[in-house]
Amino acid sequence: MAKPQTLWQKIWKILAGILTIAFPFLVITLLPVGKVVTKLDALLDRLGPFAMVGFGLLYILDALILGPAWLFALVAGLAFGLVKGILLVWASATIAAAIGFLMARSFARHRIEKLVRKNEKYEAIDRAIKRHGWKVVLLLRASPLLPYTVSNYLYGLTAVDFTHYLIASAVGMLPMVAVYVSIGAAGREAALAAAQGGHHNVVEIVVLIVGVIFTASAAILIGRAARRELAEMRVAKEASEGPPLPLS
Repeated sequence: MAKPQTLWQKIWKILAGILTIAFPFLVITLLPVGKVVTKLDALLDRLGPFAMVGFGLLYILDALILGPAWLFALVAGLAFGLVKGILLVWASATIAAAIGFLMARSFARHRIEKLVRKNEKYEAIDRAIKRHGWKVVLLLRASPLLPYTVSNYLYGLTAVDFTHYLIASAVGMLPMVAVYVSIGAAGREAALAAAQGGHHNVVEIVVLIVGVIFTASAAILIGRAARRELAEMRVAKEASEGPPLPLS
């Protein structure tokens, strides 16, 4: 049976969750956002219609080499704004999730298996997926329990069906994508308002702030629900297995 968490472990998990959301805000605060937005707009003007395609390809490549996908989501918000940024990152993340899964299930399977062979978290996920299928993928995608880029490969080693995996991943990733892109989009709007002589579009700024708070809150609540559900799955599994048989 799983050991109960200590107080310090619970505190650390809460702090880790807060930092996951707070760190991108810190990055936006420290960056010279106005200069970044100006340079991004100039670059996008030169690239024209290829700008979104190029960004999507870079995002997919970054995810496949286990790079910082959250940073690309911030840049998408800074460069493309809220709606376009969310759609672009969401589509790119879904494509990267599909490619990583298929790579793990085919030619890169043996190499990835060596990396996760003794990983208890992977073994627990594998057992949960065998029993509950795509529901586990959906819950884990909505929770920051597993890094997005790494999990793309891990799921390819499980028994989950590809179509179910892809749908569950796309739905589950949306809240966190919205969080990170919203942070970047809020920075963009603030920079543009400052460049126009400080005449802020109050309604637009308020909508962005509310959107960031709402999506962050939704991601945290879904993450808690995911952890609770996975814990219940683990308890149910241990109860169904029963105590080990005595040696004769």
